[in-house]
Amino acid sequence: QVQLVESGGGLVQAGGSLRLSCAASGGTFSTYAMGWFRQAPGKEREFVATISRSGGRTDYADSVQGRFTISRDNAKNTVYLQMSSLKPEDTAVYYCAARTALNSGSVYYASVHYNYWGRGTQVTVSS
Repeated sequence: QVQLVESGGGLVQAGGSLRLSCAASGGTFSTYAMGWFRQAPGKEREFVATISRSGGRTDYADSVQGRFTISRDNAKNTVYLQMSSLKPEDTAVYYCAARTALNSGSVYYASVHYNYWGRGTQVTVSS
């Protein structure tokens, strides 16, 4: 069973930056594709970013492209989300997710494709 624990959320002013971390345990991290999702109050959970098990392939939602960067350190069993130029509309609970990757370049966009989820970390961007 894989456990995922997010950290790094908080309150930041618009235009600021935060780095989220997601530490994994209980599985073989290097075999998992990872994703970040977010859910704002009253809205459905939405895809933010995904990274392949090797880290060689990444992809982003249009709303965060160019502002957010997903990365991973397989030696530390950790995936990161560097968020810059934050906007009030980025306010949400951010979740990391994991699933066994079918091949080294596989990335996944839908929440239903992921088997394991963290509990989330709150990000609040003030205007």
